[in-house]
Amino acid sequence: MAETSEYTIEVEHLAKSYGSVVAVNDLNFKVRRGEIVGLLGPNGAGKSTTMRILTSYLPATSGSVRICGHAVASHPELTRRHIGYMPENNPLPEDMRLSEYLWFRGRLKEMPRAKLRARIDEVLELCDLKRNRHRIIGRLSKGNKQRIGIAEAILAEPDVIIMDEPTIGLDPHQILIVRDLISSLRGRMSVIISSHILPEIEVTCDRVLIINGGRIVAEGSPAELRHEIFGHTSYRLEVSGDSAALPALLHDLDPTIKVAAVGDCGPDGFCVVTLTTDAESDLGERLLHALPPLGYRLRAINRTLPTLEEVFLAATRRSWDARLPETAAAVSRPPLPKF
Repeated sequence: MAETSEYTIEVEHLAKSYGSVVAVNDLNFKVRRGEIVGLLGPNGAGKSTTMRILTSYLPATSGSVRICGHAVASHPELTRRHIGYMPENNPLPEDMRLSEYLWFRGRLKEMPRAKLRARIDEVLELCDLKRNRHRIIGRLSKGNKQRIGIAEAILAEPDVIIMDEPTIGLDPHQILIVRDLISSLRGRMSVIISSHILPEIEVTCDRVLIINGGRIVAEGSPAELRHEIFGHTSYRLEVSGDSAALPALLHDLDPTIKVAAVGDCGPDGFCVVTLTTDAESDLGERLLHALPPLGYRLRAINRTLPTLEEVFLAATRRSWDARLPETAAAVSRPPLPKF
């Protein structure tokens, strides 16, 4: 029997190669019980391959994956009992009615009949599908089919939910439904989500893993990633006064304050000034009180944080830059002699 752990997913030194192509390269991460984790990366980064290995649909070349303490490689059938999986291209039987399909999937998952009927009602309500329960799946819209995949993944209330692009093809209203649904799983199930809709990941996930070239290039909460990648916070001020003197005058407030940019000044003397600081705490209110006594007129101030999209682009660009010397060195090596 597997030991009880605070982690439902444990990945160590995971690698997957297709001939000479390395799709996943020494991947290491853990997911706690009830945690929602976003998996981000450019196309070809290794996200879908990683998800298929976690669900035992694809064998790894090397390394280990444990789901709820069970090794995926040696106990694939046992680990699947703990997983609900929604692939990006979710195959559905076009000729079955929705309620029939969920009943069929529930019985395959060995759910007791007495519990299954009530659980189907519950997931149909959660996924906003009740009005479609008796309709044939092939006649439903792409958005409805996407939500059917989510309903099937959570049907048996598994410990781990893995979703590959769960909001693709959904309209804004449906995206909000899915977002609330995923958030409702927090603390009950561990969830891994891969998505290209970065604002949804930022709002929904507790932690983000950014993958590039099969490796994790950044990891942490959105706030932690902003600090790690950019290392500063920015404030946009509409202010009248000598902007160049601001760092010296505000030194006692925060010695790391710098003037990053000064925009064009209007005829009323107000300029748009961007300040940066290494301080993680919000200095907005303190700036609001500090500037007028120093002779500045302040019309507006707001704290500007990098979006997750900017963090993603910076992290992947940084990883590509780090790999350039390795690639150049490999190219410059003389070929091995032939015998």
